[in-house]
Amino acid sequence: MDGFQFGVLQQAFPLLMEGLTVTVGLSAASFILALAVGIAVGVLRSESPLFKALLSPYVEMFRGTPLLIQLFFIYYGLPSLGITFSNITAGILGLGLNGGAYISEIIRGALLAIPPEQSEAAVASGLSRLQALRFVVLPQAIRVATPPLVNAFSATLKESSLVSVLAITELTRVSQLVYTRTFRAFEVYLTVGILYFLLIHTVSRLSRRLEQQKNLPPAAR
Repeated sequence: MDGFQFGVLQQAFPLLMEGLTVTVGLSAASFILALAVGIAVGVLRSESPLFKALLSPYVEMFRGTPLLIQLFFIYYGLPSLGITFSNITAGILGLGLNGGAYISEIIRGALLAIPPEQSEAAVASGLSRLQALRFVVLPQAIRVATPPLVNAFSATLKESSLVSVLAITELTRVSQLVYTRTFRAFEVYLTVGILYFLLIHTVSRLSRRLEQQKNLPPAAR
C-alpha cells in the first residue's frame, strides 16, 4: 500500500473535467429528447384508446429491456438494416427513447390526476378539446409532474455512464482511460464517484425543493 496519490488526480483532472462536460451535455440533450417523446406519447396514450394500443409496445419494450442492450442495438444492430448513427447520436437516441418511455408514464399519470371537470369547463367556455388540453390541462399536469421529471433527469445522469460502451469519452470512459494509464483504480474511481454524486445530489436537492414549493399554499410561495 503506497498511499493515496494526489498527483495522479492532479494530472488526470483536466481529462476528468472534459469527460464531465460531455456527460452533462449528453445527459441534457438526451433528456430534452426524452421529454419531447414522453410528453407526446403520454398525451396521446391518455387521450386516445387507439394511440394507447399503438404506442404501448414502445413503452413496454423500452421499459422492459436493459438500456445497455438498447444502446448496442441502435449502434451495432441497426447498421445491418442500413441505418447508421454516430456514437454520440446513438447514445442520445438510446438514452432519450429509454427515458421517454418512463416520462410518458409520468405525464400520463399527471394528466389523469387533473380533474376532468377542468377540461369540460374549458370546452364549455368555447375552447376546442385540443385548446383545452394545451392551455388548461397540460400546464397543470406539467406542474404536477415536475418533481418526478427532475428525478428522471437524475436517472438520465446516472444511466449516461453506460454510453461509455460506445467509446464516447464521457466521464466513465475517461476514468477507464486514466486507469489504463496509471493503474490507480482507487483514486480514479473514487474521484469519479464523487463527481457523479455531486451532480446527482444537486439535482435531487432541486427535486425536493420543487416538491416543497408545490405543497406550499399560494400565499407562501
